[in-house]
Amino acid sequence: MTAAPLLSVRDLSVRFGDFLAVDGVGFDVAPGEVVCIVGESGSGKSVTGRAIMGLLDGSVRRSGEILLRGEALQDASEKRMNAVRGKEISMIFQEPMTALNPGMRVGAQIAEVLLLHFPVTRAEAMRRAVALLERVGIRDAKTRARAFPHELSGGMRQRVMIAIACAADPALIIADEPTTALDVTVQAQVLELLFKMQRELGSAVVFVTHDLGVVAGIADRVVVLYRGKVVEQGTVTEIFTRAQHPYTRALIAAAPDVELPRTPGLRFPTVDTDAIFGRADGAPASAPAPSSAAPVPAAPASLAGTEEDAATPALELRDLHRTFRLGGGLLPFGGKSLHAVNGVSLTIAPGTTTALIGESGSGKSTLGRCVARLDRPTSGDILYRGRDVVALRGDELMAFRRQVQTIFQDPFASLNPRRTVGEAVTDGLAIHGLAGREERHERARALLARVGLDPDYVSRYPHQFSGGQRQRIAIARALALDPRFIVADEAVSALDVSVRAQVLNLLSDLQDEHRLSFLFITHDLSTVRQFADRVAIMRAGEIVEDGETEAIFTDPQHEYTRSLLAAVPRIHLESAHRLRPLPA
Repeated sequence: MTAAPLLSVRDLSVRFGDFLAVDGVGFDVAPGEVVCIVGESGSGKSVTGRAIMGLLDGSVRRSGEILLRGEALQDASEKRMNAVRGKEISMIFQEPMTALNPGMRVGAQIAEVLLLHFPVTRAEAMRRAVALLERVGIRDAKTRARAFPHELSGGMRQRVMIAIACAADPALIIADEPTTALDVTVQAQVLELLFKMQRELGSAVVFVTHDLGVVAGIADRVVVLYRGKVVEQGTVTEIFTRAQHPYTRALIAAAPDVELPRTPGLRFPTVDTDAIFGRADGAPASAPAPSSAAPVPAAPASLAGTEEDAATPALELRDLHRTFRLGGGLLPFGGKSLHAVNGVSLTIAPGTTTALIGESGSGKSTLGRCVARLDRPTSGDILYRGRDVVALRGDELMAFRRQVQTIFQDPFASLNPRRTVGEAVTDGLAIHGLAGREERHERARALLARVGLDPDYVSRYPHQFSGGQRQRIAIARALALDPRFIVADEAVSALDVSVRAQVLNLLSDLQDEHRLSFLFITHDLSTVRQFADRVAIMRAGEIVEDGETEAIFTDPQHEYTRSLLAAVPRIHLESAHRLRPLPA
C-alpha cells in the first residue's frame, strides 16, 4: 500500500461480558480503497464496524487502536466522535427500517446530518436533502422527502440510507450488509449507486458482507474473519485465486455458482470448521441427530395423504387472485385496487421443490401467505392434495396448518422477544396438544441440534442470536410438527454461505426422508439452480415464466427472466459484472 492509510485498526478486541467478539483484529484502509470484511454470522464483522464508529454500548470492553489519519479515536470524547460520525466516517446499516426513525420524515433525517455538520439554515438543509434524494435515484424527490420510512420500499429505504451516509461527504463509508435483504436487481442498482457516489466523493469504503459474489465484484482488498480473528487478508485477486488459509478456500468453495449446471442429488459444499480449526471447548464435533424422546404423532389421515394419491399434486393453484383496496376509508367503494396476485396458476408435485422468484413487490410473499392460509385469496382455488383449502374452517383448518408450515422472511419479527427460543420452536406442539412441557423441551433441544445450533440455547431469547442463527431457529420451528409442505419465504437469503449450505442440505435430507414439498420463495438465484426442480418467475402479481430449472437458466424465454439472471453476482473475477477495475 503506497498511500498513507486513511484508517488503521490495530489489535482491536471487543468483549461483551465473558464473550470475546473481536480478538486482535488489524487492517488498514487507504484513501479511496474498498476493503471487504468477510465472514460467517457471529464472526465479528458488524461489531468491528460499530467499534470503528464508536457505537458500542458503554458496558462493552474494548482495547486496541483505531486511527483515522493518525488520530486515535478509541479514547476520543463523545463530542469529538459526534463531529467524526457523518462528517469523517459514516455508516450504512444492515436494516434501514430499524436504522431510520419511524416517526420522522426521510427528508428531515437527511437534513439533520447537514444541520449538525454545516452552518446552513433548515430551509437550505431541506433543499440539499431533496437534491441528495434525486442524486441517489429517487424519483419525485420533493414528494418522497415528506414520506415516512414505512411508506417506502426496501430498495428506496436503502437509497435513503446511502443519501444520509453521503450527505456530509465523508472520507470513509462503512457499509454493513447493505444489500443482504434486497432482490438481485435492486441489489445491483444499490451497489452501482453506492460506488457511483463513492467515485464522486473519493471516499474509502469498508464493506461488511457474507456474499462472496458481491466481494468479487467490488473489493480492492479482503479481510477474512472467523470467530473474531483475522485468518487471512490480501488483495481480491490473491484471496480468490491464491488463498492461503484452508478456511478462506472452504468459504470460496461453498459459495453457490449460478453458472454451474444443475446436478440432481448434488449437495452444497459446507465449511468444516472443526476440521480446520479444531473443536471449540465443549462444542460437539457435529450436530447430534434429532432426539426421539418426544415423538410427534402421525398427521390425521384425512390430510396426511397415502401412497395411492402419489399422482395427486401436493399443491395446485388455479387462477388465484388477491386484491387489496387502497384508500376509500370505511366505504365499500372508492380508492384504488392493488392486484398483488393476479391470475396465478401453478402446480407442485409431491416431494419436489418449486422456486418462486421475483423482485420485491412482485407478490411472492402474498402468494405464499395465501397458500399457507394466513391470508384469504380474493378468488381462485388452492388445492392441497386435491382438497380445497380456501373453504376449510375450524378443526380442518387447524389440521391443514399442521401439514403446511411457513418459514418467515424476517425471523426477528416472527419470534416473540419475550419468549425463549425453546418455547417459540415448540409452540405448535403446545397449540395442537401433541406433547407435554418436558417432551416439548426435549423436542426443542433436538430441533435446535438438527439445524446446527447448540441444544443448550433453548433458554436464550431471540435478541441473543445473530441474524443467521435466528433464521435457523425459524426453520426449526417450521419442522416441529413434521409438516408435509413448507412455504419457505426467503428462508436462506440472509444466511452466510456455509450456514446456507447446511440449511439447504438439511432441507434436501428432510425432503428425501419425508417426501416434503417446498414452495421456495426467494430472490437468490444462485442457490435455486441446484436446489429447485422447477422455477416460476413472478412479476407484478403474474407468473411470466414457469418451467424446469435447467431450462429456465439455460434458455430463458422472457426478457424479465433474462434481466434477473444477468443481475446475479458472479464469484469469478474476470466476470463483466465487476463494478470496479481490479487493483494493480
